[in-house]
Amino acid sequence: MILFDYFNILIGVLILIIGVLIGVAFLTLLERKILGYIQIRKGPNKVGYLGLLQSFSDAIKLFSKEQMYLNYSNYMVYYFSPIVSFMLSLMIWMLIPYYFNMISFNLGLLFFFCCTSLGVYTIMIAGWSSNSNYALLGGLRSVAQTISYEVSLSLILMSSIIMIMDFNLMKFSYYQSMIWFFFFMMPLSLCLMSSMLAETNRTPFDFAEGESELVSGFNVEYSSGGFALIFLAEYTSILFMSMLFSLIYLGGYSLNLFFYLKLVFISFFFIWVRGTLPRYRYDKLMYLCWKVYLPISLNYLLLFLGLKIYLI
Repeated sequence: MILFDYFNILIGVLILIIGVLIGVAFLTLLERKILGYIQIRKGPNKVGYLGLLQSFSDAIKLFSKEQMYLNYSNYMVYYFSPIVSFMLSLMIWMLIPYYFNMISFNLGLLFFFCCTSLGVYTIMIAGWSSNSNYALLGGLRSVAQTISYEVSLSLILMSSIIMIMDFNLMKFSYYQSMIWFFFFMMPLSLCLMSSMLAETNRTPFDFAEGESELVSGFNVEYSSGGFALIFLAEYTSILFMSMLFSLIYLGGYSLNLFFYLKLVFISFFFIWVRGTLPRYRYDKLMYLCWKVYLPISLNYLLLFLGLKIYLI
């Protein structure tokens, strides 16, 4: 019987991974279509009906390309850092509260913090092991940005944790039956939204590949499969952040169409911002985090702590 349960969990994990990968494929297609319409042109529309197979053909093309071997790279870590990055971004998906044959995380948000913190090392190692000045520059900027915004992300999420006094993501749906936390914690939820953009290296905070002197950032020396895995890890993180935002601020987890519409809207927001806003300046980005988001999140943390003690 126990063996059968383990088999069920394995099947559940496989379905989850396949589902996430297909979701990522269509998210990239959605992004290219939306950016096309924002720039008054058509997105990809040749491969398959309305370009539906474009993402799959891109994946096949990338993975079948010749892999470059750098003469002066630290080869093992250079080779494995994209794989570890992708594995970490898939591992985070385990903590979404499923209703069937999956692990129930009582400390789900702590697991999320651990995995996102580890993701910084993969970026740093990818930039350093390429042995290229440009990749190292891009990696350093990306790491500094990610670490800074992790602080504000943690403190903002801490306020939500204090409101429900639990790390389990399942509990958020119970506490939001009357009012969404999005309205209840209005400035915080918007701060979290932009912190998520910075955390996933998205426009207007994509300094890892921003400046003309940085070429493509920490992934400049990667080609074919390695680049594809870094790309997949980024979009998996975007999809997960959308899911997390829907869970914590938009009414919790429920297996209905409305929940998936909320998730798609937040993913659309990531793309919409990319098509609309110009790139920020790097020192302004750091200023925004340490001088704006940090005081706001700390003040709200104290406010919710006081509320909690007063109400108890």
